[in-house]
Amino acid sequence: MTRRTYESLRSARWFAPDDVRSFGHRSRFMQMGYAPADWKGKPVIGIVNTWSDVNQCHAHFKQRVDDVKRGVLQSGGFPVELPAISLSEPIVKPTTMLYRNFLAMETEELIRSHPVDGAVLMGGCDKTTPGLLMGAYSAGVPCIFLPAGPMLRGNWKGKVLGSGSDTWKYWDERRAGKLSDAEWLEVEGGIARSHGTCMTMGTAATMMGIAEAVGMTLPGASSIPAPDANHIRMSAECGRRIVEMVWQDLTPAKMLSRKNFENGITCAMAMGCSTNAIIHLIAMSRRAGHPVGLDDFDAASRKVPVIANIRPSGDTYLMEDFYYAGGLPAMLNVIAQYLHRDAMTVNGHTLGENIRGAAVYNDDVIRPLDNPIYAEGALAVLRGNIAPDGCVIKPSACAPKFLEHTGPALVFDDYPALKKATDDPNLDVSADHILVLRNAGPLGGPGMPEWGMLPIPTKLVKQGVKDMLRLSDARMSGTSYGACMLHCAPEAYIGGPLGLVRTGDLITVDVPARRIHLEVSDAELARRKAAWAPPPPRYERGYGWVFSRHIMQADLGCDFDFLETTFGAPVPEPSIF
Repeated sequence: MTRRTYESLRSARWFAPDDVRSFGHRSRFMQMGYAPADWKGKPVIGIVNTWSDVNQCHAHFKQRVDDVKRGVLQSGGFPVELPAISLSEPIVKPTTMLYRNFLAMETEELIRSHPVDGAVLMGGCDKTTPGLLMGAYSAGVPCIFLPAGPMLRGNWKGKVLGSGSDTWKYWDERRAGKLSDAEWLEVEGGIARSHGTCMTMGTAATMMGIAEAVGMTLPGASSIPAPDANHIRMSAECGRRIVEMVWQDLTPAKMLSRKNFENGITCAMAMGCSTNAIIHLIAMSRRAGHPVGLDDFDAASRKVPVIANIRPSGDTYLMEDFYYAGGLPAMLNVIAQYLHRDAMTVNGHTLGENIRGAAVYNDDVIRPLDNPIYAEGALAVLRGNIAPDGCVIKPSACAPKFLEHTGPALVFDDYPALKKATDDPNLDVSADHILVLRNAGPLGGPGMPEWGMLPIPTKLVKQGVKDMLRLSDARMSGTSYGACMLHCAPEAYIGGPLGLVRTGDLITVDVPARRIHLEVSDAELARRKAAWAPPPPRYERGYGWVFSRHIMQADLGCDFDFLETTFGAPVPEPSIF
């Protein structure tokens, strides 16, 4: 392999010339206490860090960035930290999805506008993984993803608690009057007791695993619990490896192919992934120039079983158990026959080489292929007159009786109306109804918030009802569960058929046939469409205004149209005069 010279590095354009502009660059670095020995002849490694005081998943990144720097220095590089928007999933409103593309833009421009030869991407909290990778793919320099890792198991009165999943479970008990104020406070304090991401197979764990399967992390990195000492060692190794990647010029364009993203899909299915994986992986693949789509997910779903017995698809274990059972390399080795093992990864080896010999240490956590927790994949894509561009359901996390069902719609145009109605003890609703929430998609939400796990009406909760069919153009948390049909496209806000449904209309759901159908005639739907009027804009200035004009629909990954690889000529290197 031909190795790059120092003179060919991007950073050399800033530091090497004998001119007045480079004098300014060097003198300002010397102003910060650096000396020519810090950068001369060395690659500059940008560490894009999504730490902040309000991101619980990344609380340890304040220290981990020093571990990355240690690794960079050990390998002869010059580390510089570049802070980026943090995107705390539970804190940022109205939804972090509104800002995923903001992080992608920031990452791309941070890398492009600074003297950066390679990048370590520090993320993990839901949208940070795809946002960082999308931006880095567009920037085009060698990069490696450092996953935050899951938090430790939760605990309350000797019971293991899982992020999100047990929130919904105990909230229903709270709503039913079964938990006191003191007990509820104890649950709050016990469900998240260390730094790190959700330890269920939510969006964070899903996307970190996908990043590894796509080839963007060191082998096994995605499964290491955040507080584990191995996470410190992995962080330093990321710093050492990125320096070598720069000299090898191992860029995403040279490393990635469609095979990498198909591996991501296969991994997602076996993990019992979050439904959000579809939107993010589609966006990532399109940024990299190797697009995958809904049909690829559905095809994988029909052949790849769910073998990671991790909640919410599983019924017992959490990510800490998954790590002890062998982690992602062990799971990928079990499903090796479904993978493109010749796909390249950031450590310079193929995926097949990285997972060869990876052992399972608990085959109830990582099941063998002949004993899966769900015989088909975690997700299914439904289409029909109500969702011509598709909607998504997670069959592995809902009751089997809902896989084939016809019921009357109970329709809500916004979340406040839904919440008010579901709290009404006299609501006219049965377990056979299909709850419908609309105007909660990419434009309507705005930002497609995680409202899709619509609350079961209190009236039904008190009757012991624990699940029912729900349909929306929103997303839901990967830690959620239930018979929720999501991402209905096109969304109601822009005139999609979901906006034409009326309370009482019958909706037929047939998951085995991948079909969803509104039992209303085409003529009646045409009449309703003619009477439909577009709602007022959500934003009239600022970032939201830009978002509203350029966001794409769920089936295309919700990227901005102008950020896609196919939009316009490649961005040149910045001029330095």
